[in-house]
Amino acid sequence: MASGIHFGRIPANAVHLCVDMQRLFAEDTAWRTPWMPRVLPIVERLCERKSDRTCFTRFIPARSPSEGRGTWRRYWERWSSITLENLGEDKVQLLPELQGFTPPARVLDKAHYSPWVDTGLAKALAAGHVDTLVVTGAETDVCVLATVLGAVDLGLRVVVVSDALCSSSDQSHDALLGLYHDRFGQQIETAECDEVLDAWV
Repeated sequence: MASGIHFGRIPANAVHLCVDMQRLFAEDTAWRTPWMPRVLPIVERLCERKSDRTCFTRFIPARSPSEGRGTWRRYWERWSSITLENLGEDKVQLLPELQGFTPPARVLDKAHYSPWVDTGLAKALAAGHVDTLVVTGAETDVCVLATVLGAVDLGLRVVVVSDALCSSSDQSHDALLGLYHDRFGQQIETAECDEVLDAWV
């Protein structure tokens, strides 16, 4: 299925879930995502229009590799420069340009790629009768992917804002957008910000 909004208007109570637009991905760290500044103005536009329906996730690294469970220990040993003891607490903050949207936008901290693990997000959305997520953020092929596939499993309608995503890998970014079209077209729509805002009631 081609990109675009295919399943009608986006309901007023939809939630914009902005994934991990944090300093640790924008600044000079081992996880720097070079084109995050390019998508930031687009994310800001969506937040300006829908700040009361926005939730920012923040990926919170382990304090030290010893906190990692299972393969996460090996992971944090590999990325020890990103642990809180080396990185510093300030680097997990949202980008300064986005901090002003909170409140009314909310912030959800997570210790995994997925925002659906140990956060209460699914329960909160169900309590608000939310059945549609509008997804932006970083990285397309890691935390955004975990966010999107988890939402699909929960039966949520997912609208991915294609010009408001970024990754450190252009190849993986492009492949994921193609995968959404080719394999998940009944559950995932991809559209640019202008079309999403036009469709959002």
